[in-house]
Amino acid sequence: MTLNSESVIVNVGPQHPSTHGVMRLRVAFDGELVTDAEMVIGYLHRGSEKLAEERTFTQVVTLTDRMDYVASMTNNQAYILAVEKLAGIEPTPRGVWLRMISAELQRIVSHLVAVGFLLQDLGAMGTPLMYTMREREDVLDLFELLCGARITNSYHRPSGVFQDAPDEFWPRLELFMANMPGRIDEYEQLISGNEIILSRMRGVGVIQPDMMINASITGPMLRAGGVDWDLRHRQPYEYYDRVQFDRPIMDESDNYSRYLVRVYEMRESLKILRQCIDQIEPGPARDADVPFVIRPPEGDAYVPIEGPKGELGFYLVSDGGISPYRCKVRPPSLINLTLLREMVIGLPMAAMIVTFGTVDINMGEVDR
Repeated sequence: MTLNSESVIVNVGPQHPSTHGVMRLRVAFDGELVTDAEMVIGYLHRGSEKLAEERTFTQVVTLTDRMDYVASMTNNQAYILAVEKLAGIEPTPRGVWLRMISAELQRIVSHLVAVGFLLQDLGAMGTPLMYTMREREDVLDLFELLCGARITNSYHRPSGVFQDAPDEFWPRLELFMANMPGRIDEYEQLISGNEIILSRMRGVGVIQPDMMINASITGPMLRAGGVDWDLRHRQPYEYYDRVQFDRPIMDESDNYSRYLVRVYEMRESLKILRQCIDQIEPGPARDADVPFVIRPPEGDAYVPIEGPKGELGFYLVSDGGISPYRCKVRPPSLINLTLLREMVIGLPMAAMIVTFGTVDINMGEVDR
C-alpha cells in the first residue's frame, strides 16, 4: 500500500545557528527528504558597494573588511590590486611579500573556521571547533602585531601595506609554522578517518563539475570536483609566480572531498609562507610618494584573486575623482550558493545542513 504524504514547508533561519549567519532556507519536505529549497537572502544587506562611492579609494579598504569578515586580508588584497591597476601604482617588493604572507595566513584562518563549524554541523559538540579556534587565535595574534587589529584588519594599502611587520612578528610566525603541521595532523587523526564522518559525508551533496563550471562556482568546491582552477596558478598575481605549491584536487565532488581540499590547502599555504619568508628582503613596506588621497585617471579595472572561498574580484570605475564612480564585487560566497538547491534535493534535514556547511559561505559577503 502506497501512502501519500503532504509536503511540509519548514523555515530554517535566519536565526538558526546552522545557517552560518542570517540566511533563510525555505525548505519543502516529503517526510524527512528535501523536495525543494529556496534561498532567501538580504537580511544583512549594508550597501557596501554604494557606500564605496562616498569614500576615498583608501577609505574603502575598511568596507572590504566587513564583507567576508572571516577573510579580511584577502578582501583587502583583491580591492587594493584593483586600485593599483586602475591608478597605475607599482607596489614595493616588501609590501607585496607582506601582503602574500597576510593573505596565506588568512586562507588558513578561513579554512580553520570552515572545518571547525562543519564538524559542529555534524554534531561534534564543540571539541574540533575549539581546536581550530585555538590555531585561529594564534593567527589573529599575528595580525594584531601587523596592524593592531585582529579581524577587520584594513592592513593593505595602495603600493604596499599600512606598516612593516615589527621585529617580534617574525619569531611568532616561525613558532606558528612549526606547530601548525602537527595541529593539522591532529585534525586528520580525529576527523578524516572517523567512521561517522565518512558515513555522513561520503557520496553526499554531490554536484557535477560541468554544472559548477556553468554556474561559475570556484575555489575548494570546484577543485573538490576535479577541476584544477586556482587563480594563483592560472593567472598569477602579486609574486605567486615565484612560489611553488600544489593544488589539492579531488574527484568525488561530495561533502567529504570539500572538507579534505580545505585541509590540504592549509598545508600548501604553509609551504607558500615558508617561501615568502625566505624571499622577502629589507625595504619600504609601501611607497611614501603615493598620496593618501588618490585620483586615478578615468577608466575601469577588474582584478580577481583566489580567495579562500573562490574567485574574489573587484570591479572599479573611476571618473577622475577621489572616490570610485562605481564599485562592484564578485563575491564567491554568493555565487557558490547558486547550486545549493540541486545539492540538497533528496537529502534528509541533517544532511542538508552539513551540505550547506561544506559550501562555506559568509553572509557579509553574500549580502554585501
